[in-house]
Amino acid sequence: MTLNLQLVGTTTKMALVTLTPGQVIYSEAGKFLFSSGDVVMETKLSQPSAAGSTPDSAGSGAGLGGLLRGAMDVGKRMLAGESFAFNHFHTPGGTGLIALAGVLPGEMRAIELDGSTTWFAEKDAFVAAEAGVNFDISFMGGRAGFSGGEGFVLEKFTGRGTLLIAGAGDFIDLNPADLGGKVRVDTGCVVAWDQNIRYGVERVGRFNKAGAMNAMFGGEGFSLATLEGDGKVILQSVSIDALAKALEKNAGMGDKKTGAGMGGLFSGSAD
Repeated sequence: MTLNLQLVGTTTKMALVTLTPGQVIYSEAGKFLFSSGDVVMETKLSQPSAAGSTPDSAGSGAGLGGLLRGAMDVGKRMLAGESFAFNHFHTPGGTGLIALAGVLPGEMRAIELDGSTTWFAEKDAFVAAEAGVNFDISFMGGRAGFSGGEGFVLEKFTGRGTLLIAGAGDFIDLNPADLGGKVRVDTGCVVAWDQNIRYGVERVGRFNKAGAMNAMFGGEGFSLATLEGDGKVILQSVSIDALAKALEKNAGMGDKKTGAGMGGLFSGSAD
């Protein structure tokens, strides 16, 4: 049964999901907004199975193999900085409503997995998915991983069902095959791509005067992400790194405008 959901909102999209008996969705901690009273929320270390039942990784029924797999999954998520556990949602009878959203103002996208496709996403893009969608952590190895910033730790999704991802600002959809086969992107603007795309990292310019000027003062650092192939790519219009720098730069500006310290003498009127 297809997941019944609506994406609503303007500056920040949220997903309104209507659950029916037998349907289970799971999300990362911090993505839940509200639900109707007939929705049951449980916190578990593992994701639900395709049938909706979740083996308790701490229970005796999991077996040694299940315990080891559960411990490895939790360990990978902790190493990647993801949430320690998942929130599971279902309704025991009738229909229930639940709302979920990303952590930053921006877009949200519902991606349908058919069992034969794989999607990769930058860390923190995952909002929620229905039972049957497998969540995993993929570590980008080699130079691409260590130079790519957000690309070092990737979220990997397989299986069958609806996947919800979110990003900052507006989403931009493109296919590198329509743009000569390759696009170069600020590493902080990459959201997700399918298995037909090759992700890499390349240096900005050469190690000369022009290259150093471009890297240090051009705002992009020494590396850009590269996306090649004939597939689907989702980018976001707001770089997470740029957003963090802007917030840090303007931290405390409110105090200055109210006349606190010498800054208040020159930074505008004070009531």
